[in-house]
Amino acid sequence: MKPSSHWQDDVLAGPGGAMTDEVGVITGPLTLRTTWEDDGDVRLEVQYTGADEWYTLTGSPLPAIREKDAHALHTATLTAVKNGHGATAPATSA
Repeated sequence: MKPSSHWQDDVLAGPGGAMTDEVGVITGPLTLRTTWEDDGDVRLEVQYTGADEWYTLTGSPLPAIREKDAHALHTATLTAVKNGHGATAPATSA
């Protein structure tokens, strides 16, 4: 299925970084990619900025019926990663 929308931003992870399913915590300059699928799933992935490998942010995927909800999840996740502390996907977009 082709993604409906995606957002991608660079972010400096705060102390304690971001928690991933594949490799645990990653820290430093990261890139967050959020993809909203036609089926209503939002996938949140992070990578070391400039690297090839993407990692699933723990707690992803999440449901989001509307595109604006998916974008709100992206924004909330950026804030969480900036704060660090083993950031995971937010529970909701609210």
